[in-house]
Amino acid sequence: MSTGLVRELAAEGFPVAVTCRVLNIPRSSYYDSQGRAPSARAAQDAALSATIATVHAASRGTYGAPRVHAELRLGMGVAVGRKRVARLMRQQGLVGVCHQRKRTGCRPTPATHEDLVQRRFVADAPDRVWFTDVTQHRAADGWVYCCAVIDACTRRVVGWSIADHIRSELVVDALQMARWQRRPPPGTIVHSDRGSAYTSWVFGHRLREAGLLGSMGRVASSVDNALIESFWSTMQRELLDRRHWTSRVELASAIFEWIEGWYNPRRRHSGLGYLSPHEYEALHTVPLTAA
Repeated sequence: MSTGLVRELAAEGFPVAVTCRVLNIPRSSYYDSQGRAPSARAAQDAALSATIATVHAASRGTYGAPRVHAELRLGMGVAVGRKRVARLMRQQGLVGVCHQRKRTGCRPTPATHEDLVQRRFVADAPDRVWFTDVTQHRAADGWVYCCAVIDACTRRVVGWSIADHIRSELVVDALQMARWQRRPPPGTIVHSDRGSAYTSWVFGHRLREAGLLGSMGRVASSVDNALIESFWSTMQRELLDRRHWTSRVELASAIFEWIEGWYNPRRRHSGLGYLSPHEYEALHTVPLTAA
């Protein structure tokens, strides 16, 4: 048994003699340890703990041990084991933001529109397959709606729009932003659910106008659009649910900053080898351009 526990109990007022007798530790071992300098391992753990705390704070308190470990290894060049990082985070009480999976017993009905994706949530190059969806969150003065378009290859948000309504203009504006930023080739697939905004005439017209291929999952099936549902879940737990929003303007500004200032350029993605979408795209775009 470590003498560290004796020190902790002594600090709380427990007699050293009684504590050592209960824990079966010689009192001489305890008193010897009092004058002993910290070991090299303990000193290294203390320095590493400070670095881990800095990385966790820089992640806005959202990173767990896997992403903290990735930041240390890939971002800072620190050679350290993942289990050691997890241990030191536990000692400091540092945890990532996570959520519990919800299980439902309902079975979605079959869709009548063609699904070109068939739950294949990967692509071999950017701008081959896009996923799009709408989420909503309440501020003190009303609802804020956000539509995003995400690239299946790089997980980058290539287009987005924010409004206080869920009319078709919301999804059209996000699609237009993605087109202006990416200039996708004809035949790029745009996969969505069967919400009224996506089944509107104007959205279908903009797809045809750009030479893009529309794709839709089954009715009431979030699994068919799981890639972007995962993105919403990340934003929900790392941003939206962490505070009370006093106004729609404040909430809209926070969503914009989270997407363009954190998620796209900096947030490490487990599905991308713990690179950010920007970093992953840079690695894959240069070889394609050179070829």
